[in-house]
Amino acid sequence: MNVVVFAKAMYKQLDERREMLADQLVLGAATNLEQYRQVVGEIQGLDYARESLKSLLEKSDDDVEDTLRS
Repeated sequence: MNVVVFAKAMYKQLDERREMLADQLVLGAATNLEQYRQVVGEIQGLDYARESLKSLLEKSDDDVEDTLRS
């Protein structure tokens, strides 16, 4: 598997998971503070993973935003 293809697929999965969790928070799915913190923590972890992936790709591709979104 090509590294760019892998990165795009991984970025898409991270993005989809983040959107799903954010939607859950908006809809009030967290019934207590512990669940809320868990979801927020996961979102923070996903954001960190996405930015790390993007940063690594920037070292080899000048148009990383276009690469990840295509």
